[in-house]
Amino acid sequence: MALPKLTFIHRPGDRNTPQLSVFGLKALVAEMESQGVSSRAFLSRTGVLSEQFDDHSMLISRDQRLAIYRNAQRLAKRSDVALRAGARQRISDFGVWGYALASSKTLGDAMDLCFRQLRQVGPVLQITSRVEGGTIKLRSHDPASLGELLPFVAEFWRSSNHAFLSHILEAPLPSARMLLPYPAPPHWRTYRQMFNCPVEFAAETMEWHFPESAWSLPLPNANPVLVKVCQRFCEQVLSEQPPGSELADSIRVILVNQPGRFPNIDEIAADLGTSLRTLNRRLASEGLSYQSIIDDVRRTLAVEYLERTALSVEEICERVGFSDPSNFRKAFRKWTGRPPSHFRTETAAART
Repeated sequence: MALPKLTFIHRPGDRNTPQLSVFGLKALVAEMESQGVSSRAFLSRTGVLSEQFDDHSMLISRDQRLAIYRNAQRLAKRSDVALRAGARQRISDFGVWGYALASSKTLGDAMDLCFRQLRQVGPVLQITSRVEGGTIKLRSHDPASLGELLPFVAEFWRSSNHAFLSHILEAPLPSARMLLPYPAPPHWRTYRQMFNCPVEFAAETMEWHFPESAWSLPLPNANPVLVKVCQRFCEQVLSEQPPGSELADSIRVILVNQPGRFPNIDEIAADLGTSLRTLNRRLASEGLSYQSIIDDVRRTLAVEYLERTALSVEEICERVGFSDPSNFRKAFRKWTGRPPSHFRTETAAART
């Protein structure tokens, strides 16, 4: 069973840097449209288009995500819009990351992977996790920083997680207790019905509790092969950026979600909402280049394919963005000191 460490910390990054995925926001669009609010009005002045929610490589900033929430809160016809939107979430709304969690062996394994990839998914508050007296406690820090938007963010985040985790369990998520630092909203009864646990409003902290035993629950669609491939691709590729480089991390998120077709730097600048000149200046200030980041992603993907799949060298060549197998072989030898075929043979031999 995988349990959260005594303290796991997620800290949101810079407010204006595009580094959060659009995972989950498609459900909010659908709920707003069901209430007669057009996506154009709902996304007004956010710099985001509704069709971009189908692109899992799309990144937005923390401020953009909050602007989307703010518009939804202002335009919604129902006070419980965030709860209703979160309840619409599906596994497919979270791309490869969602399928990786669904393929985990237990709920604890899925949550462990979730926490390690949490920054990519898009929480806007710092989150810590601890285990006390048989209870797992997830805490959101500094909720007051969200001001009047806090209830909306709390409702959408919790209902989204509840829906998603219930889907991968194929059973209701066993919550134990929920504490929220704001007054009970008009639709407060919906909380108890949705989360099926005691809910305390006007609390001094913002926490969500689960019985420790819940983390041992098996997932019905566990697939160890799929989860290892997804997990290694998500974690290893995205973790190999220089320490502290949020910019490199953002670029890697885009690249790893588009294997086989790597956009040019102009497209990357557009995806990040910045000018080409600014992007090049920021990369240079961190001692990086776009080509070096591409090479790192290509190398990591190539190694993963060689170690974990039976794909031919030619097939791997295409998947890591090379049109000519000979150029791929030269690049791989430069990266590892060995040609791809020798690397695969030596890796297989080392495992026997």
